[in-house]
Amino acid sequence: MKYDFLIVGTGLSGATFAREMTNSGKKCLVIDRRKTMGGNVYTEKIAGIHTHMYGPHIFNTNSPMLWGYVNNFTPFNDYRHRVKCSQGGTLYSFPINLNTLEELWGDVDQDLLRKLNTEPKAGFENLEEYAIENLGEEIYRKFIYGYTKKQWGKEPRNLPALIISRIPIRKNRNDDYHKCIYSGVPKDGYSKLIENMLDGIEIRLDVDYLKKRDYWDGMAKVVVYTGPIDEFFNYAHGDLDWRSLRFDHEVKQAEWLQAVAQINYTDEEIKYTRTIEHKHFYKNINTPQTVITTEYPQEYNRGQEKYYPVNDTQNTFVYSQYKKMIDVSKYIFIGRLATYKYYNMDQAIAAALKVCNKIKDNI
Repeated sequence: MKYDFLIVGTGLSGATFAREMTNSGKKCLVIDRRKTMGGNVYTEKIAGIHTHMYGPHIFNTNSPMLWGYVNNFTPFNDYRHRVKCSQGGTLYSFPINLNTLEELWGDVDQDLLRKLNTEPKAGFENLEEYAIENLGEEIYRKFIYGYTKKQWGKEPRNLPALIISRIPIRKNRNDDYHKCIYSGVPKDGYSKLIENMLDGIEIRLDVDYLKKRDYWDGMAKVVVYTGPIDEFFNYAHGDLDWRSLRFDHEVKQAEWLQAVAQINYTDEEIKYTRTIEHKHFYKNINTPQTVITTEYPQEYNRGQEKYYPVNDTQNTFVYSQYKKMIDVSKYIFIGRLATYKYYNMDQAIAAALKVCNKIKDNI
C-alpha cells in the first residue's frame, strides 16, 4: 500500500489528523469531494473581505493549548462575537442579558431577574420545557420559539433540550456571545489556516470516496473517514436526521449595514434565521463595499449538504447501530458528520488530537 493513512475530508478534523500523522513520519493522502479545502470553515475573499461561505465560524476555547495550536499555523485576531436579535422589527441584545431585559421591560427589578436561571436547571425532556423553566414564557415566545422552529423544522417541544443549552443566560450586561477565554478568527481567513495545516501533504480534490471506495481503501493501511456515517454504510439502518442550510452571499454598495456581525431573526414568518456582515470579524478593514450573507434553514434530503445533527433519542439509537458496524482495524471515524456530534471547532480539533495521540503511543 502506498500510504499509511487515507484521510477523507479536508475540514478541521481531517486536516488535524493529517498534520499530526505527517509530523510523526507517516505518509498521508487527503481527499475531498468538494473542489475547495476546509469543509464548512472554507473562506473566500469577496470584495476584499474574507467571507465565511458556510456560516460564521468564530474559534473560541478555554484551552491555551488549542488556542496556541491553531495560531501556530496562521495568526488569529481577538474578535469577540456580538449578536443582536430582531423580533417584531425591534433589535434586542443577545444572548439574553440585563440589556435585553431592560429593552424588553424597561426597569428590571429583582423579581424579574429571579425568573432567569443563569445556571439552568437540567433534566427536561424537551427544548420547550427547558426554555420556559429557565427563561420564562415571554422570553421563550419572543426570542426562542420562532427561531428554533425555523432552524430545526420541528416544534420545539419535539426537540431535545441540549440544542438550546449551548446559549448562555446572563444577569449582567455582558453581550459577548461566547464565554470562552480565547476568541478570534484567522486574520487571513480559514482557508489559509487549512492550507498551512496541510502544507506538504498530498491532496486530491473533487474526488468522491464512496463512489470508488474499494479503490481508495486499497491505497492505504488505514482510512480516516470524516463524512456522514449513515452514507458510509449505505443507509443500512436508515437515514439519520440532519438539517441543511442555504447561504445567499451579496456584495452591498455600503461601508457598513449592520451594527454587529450577526442578527438573528426570530419572527416565524421571516424565512431566514440570520444575516452575517463579515467585515465585523476583522479590525481596521476599510472597503467601500460590504458582504452580507443571509442564512436559510432547509429540510435535509439526500444529496444536500448536512450541517446539524438532530441528536434526539431515536437518532442517537440509530447512530449507535452504525457505530457497531465500524471495522476498527481498517477505519477511524472522526469529525461532526462521522460521529454525529454537534462539535464546536475547538472540540473537533481536540477530538482529532486525542485519536492521534493514541496512535502515536502505539507507534
